[in-house]
Amino acid sequence: MDERKFVKENLNRMLIKEFVMQEVRSAGFGGMEIQRTPLGTRIILEVERPGLVIGRKGSKIKELTDVLQSKFGVENPMIEVKESENPYLNAQIMAEKLASALERGWHFRRAGHSTLRRIMENGAKGAQIIISGKLTGDRSRTEKFTKGTVKYCGHTAEMVRVGYATAKTKPGIIGVTVKIMPPEVKLPDEINILGPRSKGEEKGEKEEKGEVKEEVKEEKKEKKKPENEEKKPEAKEKKEDKEQKKEEVNKDAEGIEGKADKGNEPRGKAEEAQ
Repeated sequence: MDERKFVKENLNRMLIKEFVMQEVRSAGFGGMEIQRTPLGTRIILEVERPGLVIGRKGSKIKELTDVLQSKFGVENPMIEVKESENPYLNAQIMAEKLASALERGWHFRRAGHSTLRRIMENGAKGAQIIISGKLTGDRSRTEKFTKGTVKYCGHTAEMVRVGYATAKTKPGIIGVTVKIMPPEVKLPDEINILGPRSKGEEKGEKEEKGEVKEEVKEEKKEKKKPENEEKKPEAKEKKEDKEQKKEEVNKDAEGIEGKADKGNEPRGKAEEAQ
């Protein structure tokens, strides 16, 4: 039962996405995200021109919410419209533009190369465009246009943005796939090699280190100052005590010497008399 429930929910999400893509195609559909919250279902739409989705005083967005609630059974839908930062790096928007160009009668090679050039000019690391269907004759074939780096496997392949669109032409339906490697992706073979430092840079670093050392020394001196100020009165008292003791010792020594001289005087006089 649980598996059937998950399959049913995912199928409903796909139907919602297809319906929204058709309704918002003129505004440049760039992606959709559905989030379940305790208050209801939050639907985030990324488009090239959000004004066309909202409409006058929000009339179009109200109609869209009513259809999602009645037709698809979405509980309390809250639609949030977000403008695409750079539409030329959004794979879905570029796929829709290429499909509309093919419907207007552009040659597939001209349309493919011009789209690829626009993507690469906007900073993408790589891009690939696959056009398949009845391009020139009755027999269907596939054409690929690749530029830059596009990963097919590994961790970096998960970062590749993929967009799908279909062009309805007189010979038949043409499928369009656009893959874009965004500029912020870091590839495993990208290594930054630092060049040798110039003498000026080394001197600047040493001066900065010297300034830091001087600041640290000044802080240490400031910390030591109050301790030294506390020790100064104690040292003064000790010095005064020492000086007093020295004076007392000197006085005692002078008194002893005077007594010794007095005792020796009569003896000397008696010897002279003799």
